Amino acid sequence: MSKRSAEDISAATTADDGQEEVAASKVATILIEGPDKKGIVAAFAQLLYGHGCNIIDAEQHTDVDAKVRYVYFSFIKRFFQRIVFDYGSMHTDRISLSNGINEVCARFDMTQNIDWADKKKKVCIFVSKFDHVLWEILLRHKAGELPCDIALIISNHEDLRHVADQFGIRFEVFKITKDTKREQEDAEIALMKSLGVDLVILARYMQIITDDFCNAYKHSVINIHHSFLPAFIGARPYHRAHARGVKLVGATAHYATETLDEGPIIEQDVARITHRNSVDDLLAKGRVLEREVLFRAVKAHLEDRLIVYDNKCVVFGT
Repeated sequence: MSKRSAEDISAATTADDGQEEVAASKVATILIEGPDKKGIVAAFAQLLYGHGCNIIDAEQHTDVDAKVRYVYFSFIKRFFQRIVFDYGSMHTDRISLSNGINEVCARFDMTQNIDWADKKKKVCIFVSKFDHVLWEILLRHKAGELPCDIALIISNHEDLRHVADQFGIRFEVFKITKDTKREQEDAEIALMKSLGVDLVILARYMQIITDDFCNAYKHSVINIHHSFLPAFIGARPYHRAHARGVKLVGATAHYATETLDEGPIIEQDVARITHRNSVDDLLAKGRVLEREVLFRAVKAHLEDRLIVYDNKCVVFGT
């Protein structure tokens, strides 16, 4: 038997390392929801182990107040779980594992959503004239902090086209009037669907989107509202907060729904206010909060850390 050269050994080692890196990158996430029962955690752990997968992270939550109707009109607690697992060493295939997951869910009356993470989610950002949250999202994305592809920026004004141009992102303007709103929204939705957009970010977009828009991207439209909801819903919240003499101002990122500013809340934060602060001071503090709160909400969605139920969110990894 001939001896292998040092070059051959080195090349083989490099190839093996490359294969290990490819395998290590095969990480999927399952979100599970349903009635709380004994054996759920064990069943999913055993299933994944049986297919040759390795659980990297698992987190669960039981809501004792959000009870779900079960057999014979009884009610039991609601269970939520997020499992992140490595399937690089899986000795079956996705179809077999998916069938197994569905079988376990059927046995425990659970619902599930699995993201194989084999492609990045595509994002569309809606803006008007305020640019502070747009800059934050684009810069954090450029820094590699948001795992997504930003496919498009849509606005009802030309003002921020130069920002999109700096990042090489497509920028489209859809002028909105009372008479054209429905038609323009249909065109926006059609464009996003053609580009495969998964998530819509309303980055201080100063238009109220319609119910049809919300339904087209159900639980996939994140809005940043410049108040600590449910306080000061609607327009000019900082001015109203100042008039009320509040001691805290906040920002809220939530999923947009048919009811204005009342969708499931994803992320919030606050800053202290004193009697010495003017409206301009509140606006300045608010801009800082809006940037960070929206970023954290978008990141949580992209990383599959959210489960929506009863108009609120379970946010894993916090």
